[in-house]
Amino acid sequence: MKNIFNQLHSEEILNRIDILNSNSKPQWGKMGVAQMLAHCSSFQDIAMGHSFPARGWLGILIGNFVKPIFYNDKPLAQNNGPEKCTTHPHPFFGKLTSEQWGIGIYKHLDHHLKQFGV
Repeated sequence: MKNIFNQLHSEEILNRIDILNSNSKPQWGKMGVAQMLAHCSSFQDIAMGHSFPARGWLGILIGNFVKPIFYNDKPLAQNNGPEKCTTHPHPFFGKLTSEQWGIGIYKHLDHHLKQFGV
């Protein structure tokens, strides 16, 4: 399973990001490339403990049940290392281990890079 904290996997993501440009068009969804990158960055801010959005009622209700989707090896339709991951719960999934954060971050970035064909 790929993990953002693995140097090879991190380099793969960075190389794919380098392919993006302002004319990159999504294959699905409504976000432009800048919006997608901001979305991914804000997601990582949560992992690093720089942002603490409130946990919503939907996350409280079903977050723990769907959490394995975040870090399993099935793909979804700045590498700071696992020791930097927050212990603050994710607003939807709740408490995550650093390994779960690493896999989930990779998976989230991979999903959105595939959205733009890279």
